[in-house]
Amino acid sequence: MNLLEFSEYFLLIALAIYAIANLRIATRKTIGMGLVGVAGLSIAVATILILVQNLYQIGFCRDIATALVILGPIGTITFARVLRGWKNV
Repeated sequence: MNLLEFSEYFLLIALAIYAIANLRIATRKTIGMGLVGVAGLSIAVATILILVQNLYQIGFCRDIATALVILGPIGTITFARVLRGWKNV
């Protein structure tokens, strides 16, 4: 096992811990904390998918990660605007 492969596995473990922490944040009682947790979770999952694609050469992981990175913030912004109300638009 070379140093690059070891660092990718280490990053994978660190991102898994980060994803679990974001799940904990997402389950808080306030809606704002839920949005923050889900946004962080989508970034963690997208990065994990890119690492899996690099480690195991699975082609569709890159496409799913790209969709998560693009659609995650769009959904968060839309949901925040709905919660705020449409009167300030």
